[in-house]
Amino acid sequence: MSETHSGGCLCGGVQYVVTGPLRDVVNCHCGQCRRTHGHFAGYTEAPLADFKLNSSDSLKWYQSSPQARRGFCSICGASLFWVPEGGDHVWIAAGTLDPPTGLRTVAHTYVADAGDYYTIADGLKTYPRTHLTAAVDK
Repeated sequence: MSETHSGGCLCGGVQYVVTGPLRDVVNCHCGQCRRTHGHFAGYTEAPLADFKLNSSDSLKWYQSSPQARRGFCSICGASLFWVPEGGDHVWIAAGTLDPPTGLRTVAHTYVADAGDYYTIADGLKTYPRTHLTAAVDK
């Protein structure tokens, strides 16, 4: 039997399910993640083929850069996931997954862009400006 993970936004307007394994979590400290989440963001990853929206009435997309678009709930404002342009994977905000996730945080990326109001001192791997995929694969 394959793994199944479900999740969604705070108000329930957007709900999803992932059938298959998820990557361990990487905390991203880039400016876009900090602005969309209000702090750094922990992401896991899944193939788009394993990702299904069960409810998406309030889902809105924002083209945050030429390379990516971000999905969020237009009712509660939850930042849920982002998809690279032309990519075949989705990066899911780990906090939107229903527990238990079975995941662990393994690294921090874009630490060169981290906010000046916090310190990263948990002993995990850090990367100055490495894409999430590269940080997980190292």
